[in-house]
Amino acid sequence: MAQKTIYINSRFQDSSPFLEQIPSLLTTQGRVVQDGRNLIKVLTLPDGTEVNVKRYHKPHGINTMVYSLGLRKPKGARAYLHAVRLMEHGFETPEPVAYIEERKRGLLEYSYFVSLQCPYRHKMYEWGNAEEGTYEDFAKAFGRYSARLHEAGILHRDYTPGNVLWEQCGEEYRFSLVDINQMDFGPVSWRKGCRNICKFWGPKRFVALVAEAYADARGFDVEKTVKNVMQHRQAFWKRYARKHSVITFNLEM
Repeated sequence: MAQKTIYINSRFQDSSPFLEQIPSLLTTQGRVVQDGRNLIKVLTLPDGTEVNVKRYHKPHGINTMVYSLGLRKPKGARAYLHAVRLMEHGFETPEPVAYIEERKRGLLEYSYFVSLQCPYRHKMYEWGNAEEGTYEDFAKAFGRYSARLHEAGILHRDYTPGNVLWEQCGEEYRFSLVDINQMDFGPVSWRKGCRNICKFWGPKRFVALVAEAYADARGFDVEKTVKNVMQHRQAFWKRYARKHSVITFNLEM
């Protein structure tokens, strides 16, 4: 029988009886968002609040011991702790609700991260084939946002179109980070920063504008930064094309 450990955000203690049942509820309840290596479902708390539940796959091989012995925190625990840290720095991410860990004979099996649902419905994929004249303000805003993240010592290691949600509020663009178990905290150098912002879909000019705004906000040489980001962009998408049959935007535009 699996041993279960659960940590619940103090704001959601009233929902503890429900949250403690999540591992068993997940097999029969909830709306499926993703069912692959990891399982993601949306469940509803007794008070009507929707929560996003991500069950991370069982570790295999040497990783079983790495996670079980505490040499590295399980993905669910990292996602919870990273969410807390992001919010402490003033950056948006779905509020963490709970972290659950299941072990059998002392070895980690599943870890779960439970968070509130983000109200933002837009993802960065939408700019893949955007026409000139539609994306300039957004690209600059995103470049400045990325600069603030890096200046705060936050590096999302999977900084890609699906992991940045956004919404326009008046003339302001707001961003929320998801899938945050892979993050580094500490100084972000110019070189690391350039490599980090190169993976977004969109026309060349879109990415160049992101890089310009990023460089300006961090006090870097704009021309040098744009050149470096575009080189990383080209190299990344060439590697991507070797593994995937489809790129849904024109890389050369």
